[in-house]
Amino acid sequence: MKYDPQLHHRRSIRLQGYDYTAAGAYFITICSYQREHIFGEVVDGEMRLNALGEIARAEWFRTAELRPQVELHEDEFVVMPNHAHGIIWLVEPVGARRRRAPTEKFGKPVVGSIPTIVRAYKSAVTYAINKSQNSRGSVIWQRNYYEHVIRDERELDLIARYIHYNPFNWQVDCDNPENTRKLPAPESVEDYLRDAEEILGVKIK
Repeated sequence: MKYDPQLHHRRSIRLQGYDYTAAGAYFITICSYQREHIFGEVVDGEMRLNALGEIARAEWFRTAELRPQVELHEDEFVVMPNHAHGIIWLVEPVGARRRRAPTEKFGKPVVGSIPTIVRAYKSAVTYAINKSQNSRGSVIWQRNYYEHVIRDERELDLIARYIHYNPFNWQVDCDNPENTRKLPAPESVEDYLRDAEEILGVKIK
């Protein structure tokens, strides 16, 4: 399903009642505004970042420098022409006390939660890109984002491999204007994993 601002601009895709500050791994996909190709191009299966793409990449890893509860790995992030995929690891601080799951509400961010971390990342990229272009109002990202709580080692392995092979997957990406063999646009983690298996040419158990 293509992004429709009339349908999706306030759609919540998070699990009701889930504690998004809980330690664990979270798969994140963020798309550029109107899916414009602003971060670079894929050449022979390799992503070549332009200046804006370099900013998007640098700010992702800066997130872990600013937030001690966040761990990010080089092989679990990729910037594509019009989106970015990554895995955010939340590490429970030593001596942390368990508490009731905080409720994320519109306009009331929860410190240290995945929604707050992603929102801060998107804002940092937008600010840095606008500053680099001597602009103040350029919109860089779609309003929402896709996330999935990674449940087990199998999901982690498949998603990590999907991220790694994403530049190669671009040949069949629905947003690639040169794509001659389109796969259905992914709407769930199962769809992402299906695409990974399709591209890799194997059935991963």
